[in-house]
Amino acid sequence: MSECQATAVADADRDLACTPLYDLHRSLGARMTGFAGYAMPVQYPSGIISEHLHTRARAGLFDVSHMGQAILAGPHAARRLEKLVPGDIAALAPGQMRYAQFLDAHGHILDDLMVTRLDDVGGRERLFLVVNAATKRADFAHLAAELPDCALTVLEDRALLALQGPKAAEVLRRHVSSAAAESIAVMPFMAVKSFVREGNALNISRSGYTGEDGFEISIPATAASVFAEELLAEADVRPIGLGARDSLRLEAGLCLYGHDIDRTTDPIEAGLTWSISKRRRAEGGFVGYEHVKRAIDHGPSRLRVGFMLAGKAPAREGSEIVTLDGQTIGRVTSGGFAPSLGRPVAMGYADTAYAAPGTQVCLIARGKPLAAKIVSLPFVPHHYFRGA
Repeated sequence: MSECQATAVADADRDLACTPLYDLHRSLGARMTGFAGYAMPVQYPSGIISEHLHTRARAGLFDVSHMGQAILAGPHAARRLEKLVPGDIAALAPGQMRYAQFLDAHGHILDDLMVTRLDDVGGRERLFLVVNAATKRADFAHLAAELPDCALTVLEDRALLALQGPKAAEVLRRHVSSAAAESIAVMPFMAVKSFVREGNALNISRSGYTGEDGFEISIPATAASVFAEELLAEADVRPIGLGARDSLRLEAGLCLYGHDIDRTTDPIEAGLTWSISKRRRAEGGFVGYEHVKRAIDHGPSRLRVGFMLAGKAPAREGSEIVTLDGQTIGRVTSGGFAPSLGRPVAMGYADTAYAAPGTQVCLIARGKPLAAKIVSLPFVPHHYFRGA
């Protein structure tokens, strides 16, 4: 849906695109905002902190339909995609998912994405891609230009829901067939299954961006609202907006494209070396490899680190990071209140010489120094389901 065609479009949203859940958000009392060209819910009446804590304790339902979904298909599609990303895509078996990044010639990050290997069809490998909303047009143009031997199908007719939290599996199992429920119960983190529910094809991955157990559900746009309402009828499930989505991913120490990673950062300084396998580090063959290999071999000049602030005042994006003697050593890229901890936290890049956990620094917010300590990420432990 390229423009808001829903029946209850508010005046403030008329120049924005809508997700298939727009009317549902309005009916639930969401406060809407423009985000990546879409009218999206920031929060619901219970508020961001309540939504955040509910997701950590039970289950939250997020509308992430603004993200870009596509299928890349063709002979050796996985190896071809490896020309553009440093991730080990060829090693994926059908039903496995991997986090990766598109890089430029300098090894800088054009976007980050999720890649899933689907079953082959007619001898052609198929990869399901999910990219960020703000960069999806550029990403798809990049893929089409650089991989002309592959067919790229953008899935404009599908929505994407995220059900996150410790109760997510229990809830989801009640809304699929008994056979699907058994599969969902044992799916490990970063596994993907396809199901048919009431005639609709669902692609369900055990993944998400909150640090909790949970699922992302690709579903036909025409069926998304009804399915979301059924999930929200569960006592354990509440709708969650962009505000809590951001605080949850910050507590989990996860990067947000355009803030913690962008065209000025590489995967090594961003702490994403884990996403590049030994084979890819040794063989290369991807755009920006020389720069990435140099950073791996010699170490980056700066590192993404976490900050635990001593007081109650938060440090926001752009705040300077300074040593106790006043030397500027970096800038904050994300910051805010961490409801699970009851205190402010932040992430940013600091010169490597000062990036060790335990280092005392100051973050300059609104002209005032805020005492902080560098800590290891994540701020809150991850609770991904790795299998029984």
